[in-house]
Amino acid sequence: MSVLKKAMGAAVLAGAAMLTTAGAAGAATGPAGTPTAADTAAIGQVTGGQSTLDRLATTKFPGAHPAPVAQAANADPRTQVAVYEPTAAFVAGASDVLAALAYVAVPARTGDGTTATVWAERRGAAWTVVNVASGDYERKYGEAAAGGYLLHEPQVNAWYAVHGDSVTVLDGSVTGLAAGTKLTVRDYRAALHQRYADKLPGSAYDRDGAGGGYGGRERAVPAADPGDTPVLPFVLGGVLVLVAGAVGAPRLRRR
Repeated sequence: MSVLKKAMGAAVLAGAAMLTTAGAAGAATGPAGTPTAADTAAIGQVTGGQSTLDRLATTKFPGAHPAPVAQAANADPRTQVAVYEPTAAFVAGASDVLAALAYVAVPARTGDGTTATVWAERRGAAWTVVNVASGDYERKYGEAAAGGYLLHEPQVNAWYAVHGDSVTVLDGSVTGLAAGTKLTVRDYRAALHQRYADKLPGSAYDRDGAGGGYGGRERAVPAADPGDTPVLPFVLGGVLVLVAGAVGAPRLRRR
């Protein structure tokens, strides 16, 4: 067993012990922010609109292998994958709402035929495109999560399918958990608590500005360079989190 796997197991046990006295340690409720039919229609308009197509036409990913024959940039708003992320209150043991909507992913292709994904985020009452990422991980993992919802732990880039009280690993290579591993919601919260409880709002980490500053959630790619995909830290519950160590890489905006 690797050191990382042992650490993960210790995290689960230690966190579980701490959370047995927490007021909210039951099964998770459904995720917050699930898109409505009106949201789906709005996402379709913004991701399939001309401005998004223009952006896709000029987006180029370093190291990408363009299609042999040039293709028109396109997005497929008929396929929308809701991506959820753990909430700070759940990590702290203060809520049974495991996750909240982070963004909705739409499969796309850039002007040179490279597979891409458009991210749409709710901003107030409107939806806007905040990123064009390489690959189609959301579509792939969304299909694997059939019957459940797709959960992303961006600090370690791990993906899960949540079905009721069961959290199934879809890709947890950084955490040391193999695909197909099943955790109860309680054990998953224990692991999250162990990793991030000391970095939540109000913590010393928060007060000291250890991640370089804190503020509201913001992931928009600068409009001046549609092909740019900067590295940004993860924001957990409105607090910017840079987690050090093997299981705490900062959030990367995929290229």
